[in-house]
Parts: sequence; structure tokens; C-alpha cells
Amino acid sequence: MKIYTKTGDKGETSLFGGTRVPKYNDRIEAYGTVDELNSYIGLIRDQKNTPIVRENLLKIQTDLFTLGAMLATPKEKETLKSGKERLNIPKINEDSILELEKEIDLMNEVLKPMTNFILPGGHTTVSFCHIARCVCRRAERLVVKLSVEQEIEINIIKYLNRLSDYLFVLARKLTLDNQAEEIPWKPRK
Repeated sequence: MKIYTKTGDKGETSLFGGTRVPKYNDRIEAYGTVDELNSYIGLIRDQKNTPIVRENLLKIQTDLFTLGAMLATPKEKETLKSGKERLNIPKINEDSILELEKEIDLMNEVLKPMTNFILPGGHTTVSFCHIARCVCRRAERLVVKLSVEQEIEINIIKYLNRLSDYLFVLARKLTLDNQAEEIPWKPRK
């Protein structure tokens, strides 16, 4: 497969199904930010984490590729003329969201209850989690914006919302695992 096609040399790209749009299109911004998020999660996965954390992050990366494919497919192009679904892959669904919630609950079982906001940082891996969380929130905002103009599967928004929660709790869990200090936010006087 050739990497360069030259079809984007004039500032346009194709959505799944062939529709040509400018590279600044809201749909491209949304799934491009999901791609950025996926890269940051790969960076977290590459750190010295437990096999369970690496396995969960790998599942999330796979889900994000699926989510990106769903975003790259406009509603009107979801079905082929034959009636078959264009995206012949399992979609992000309620089970995907419940899986994230389960992992959040498991991590929360060993964490102290929060009484303050927490400053990002304390350990490199924890900082990567907070960066990924912020990118996830941006992706969520872009998808919500897109959903105002175009029909978007609601589970995409729910998944991104839950994933940002997961990344926050993961940051707290990795703070504990790495014996780093969790610094509460205290406004300066």
C-alpha cells in the first residue's frame, strides 16, 4: 500500500464513502483529535505500567480506531447501495462504555476519596495521563459541536466522556502505583 496518494495536495481529503471535504472540516477535526488522543494513550502504554494497565490501554486504542472510523463515515454513507453496512466492524456501544466504568470502579476501590481538585503532575506517566485527558475532552467538545450540525452516534460522545474520567482516575492510580505525591489544589492567598 502506497502511503502518499497526492489526493490531499490541494487541502482536501476523503471521508469514508468518498465524500471530499476540506481538511479543516469539523468531522476531520473531530477524528483527527481522536487520533491525537490515541497517540498519547500509546505513549502512556509505553511507560512502565502493569500488564493489566497496558492491556486496558491497548483495548482503548483499538476502540479509538473504531470510534475514528465511525466519525469518518457520514450518516448518509453508512449503508452501501446493496443495503450492507459500509463499516463492517463492531461499533462503540453501551458495552464499551460499561467496560470503562468497570475499570474506573476497580481503580477507585484502592484510591483515597478526593477532597480537593488535584494538580496534574507528580510523575511523568501521570502527566501523560493528564495530557491525554485534556486531549480527550477536546475531542469530546469537537464531536459535540459536530453533532449539532450532523447526526452522530450518541455512544461516541458517551465513550469520550467516560474515557476522560478513566484517564483522570488512571492518573490517580498511577500516582499511587509510582509512590508519587498527589498535590491538592489550594488557591494562593
